[in-house]
Amino acid sequence: MPPTPEQPTADTVRRLLESLLPDGGAIEVRPVTEGGEHSTWWVGAQHVLRLAPDGRISPGLRREVRVRDLVRPYVTVAVPACVAAGEWAPGLAYTLDTRLAGESAEGRDVTAAGEEDLAGLLTGLRAVPVGRAVALGVPKAAPRSLENLRRAAGAAARKLDGDGEFDAERLRQLTGHAVVQLGPQADAVLVHHDLKGEHLTVSADGRVRGVLDWADAVVGDPAEDIAGLAIAVGARAAVRSATLAGYGPRVCLRGLWLARCDAVVRLADRLYGADGASPVGLLRVQLERAWEAILLELVSEG
Repeated sequence: MPPTPEQPTADTVRRLLESLLPDGGAIEVRPVTEGGEHSTWWVGAQHVLRLAPDGRISPGLRREVRVRDLVRPYVTVAVPACVAAGEWAPGLAYTLDTRLAGESAEGRDVTAAGEEDLAGLLTGLRAVPVGRAVALGVPKAAPRSLENLRRAAGAAARKLDGDGEFDAERLRQLTGHAVVQLGPQADAVLVHHDLKGEHLTVSADGRVRGVLDWADAVVGDPAEDIAGLAIAVGARAAVRSATLAGYGPRVCLRGLWLARCDAVVRLADRLYGADGASPVGLLRVQLERAWEAILLELVSEG
């Protein structure tokens, strides 16, 4: 049975590249193996091609090109530049982008200088005019309920505890009083909303050189990006970066607990049937990163 338009193949990619690049049909193409909602392909050494596999993904992919152009002057790390964009099949978008230097943060540790790079990223996102982002179609996202997330994490932790995957007692650190104190504290900002290791490019010296995949950007709670960094580079580095960016203890702790609860829920979902795609090993590593002990464990004024 031939592949459907929602399943692009190497031949699909080569035919598209023939119309986009000189000698495009002869350039080596390889599928990107790390996760994501898009069908993503390395195109030689200089480009990356992403194709929306269904119509639900296309609007975000189209909007991402505009979001990156908006963000670029404000952040200190690189964001991909769009070489070409359009539709590879009716209603299905694509973008051909420049490939950023560095390797995934899943394969390289971030140094203290890299934490400063992440601080520059968070600082820049705070500076992006929210009105301009909304005018581009970036959606607004209400802050999540930490209490609801705590309950979901508690149920997940009890399952994991029974299999020796996680000590459910650790969640007792997040008390009802702490949940109240860690309600949304900061004004809404432009949030990348998918800061995980595979979306950060890191150079051999541990510097963060670029940030990929802006399709899920929202105007919302800045603690969400702190949470993303906690699972990407560890709780300590995430909190240090956010502090350097000017966020106070409560925002940092809110991001930390969002990450911790999310990591527990995601691992339980994977092990007990709700999510069959995410690699178990990666989810375990993300859980470990999010639960790193940090000095800032007591709620204080920020």
